Amino acid sequence: MLSSIIQKIIIKFRSKEFLKYFIVGSSSVILDLGTLYIFKQIFHFSAVVSVIFNQLIIYNYVFFLNKFWVFGSRKQILRQIIRYYMLAIVNYIIAIFWMLFFHNFLNQNYILVRLSNIVLATIWNFFIYKFFVYVEK
Repeated sequence: MLSSIIQKIIIKFRSKEFLKYFIVGSSSVILDLGTLYIFKQIFHFSAVVSVIFNQLIIYNYVFFLNKFWVFGSRKQILRQIIRYYMLAIVNYIIAIFWMLFFHNFLNQNYILVRLSNIVLATIWNFFIYKFFVYVEK
């Protein structure tokens, strides 16, 4: 049973859909880190405030690319927006507290802190998007 679940997960990671997800994810990392840097270094916001603002940009970017291009979903936009933003709220809170803990309390580099959070979120989000957010009934 466990081996069949692992095989299904490996197949998903080798799919065209996951490749598109990876492309969207990679471009969103660049946009994420770029806007984080701009808010922190140019506008002189704190790292936490910078994450608060940049995530608002990133979540919208990712939603529409994943919906229409990665998962090819054309229906149930309201239902999917609600589900996506429910997940986004959880990810948003995690991102803020992740930055607070690792940057503000442990004095880790804010870019590396953000990257580590992105990597973890990318993994769990693929499956949540695939089987919860962009499912069409």
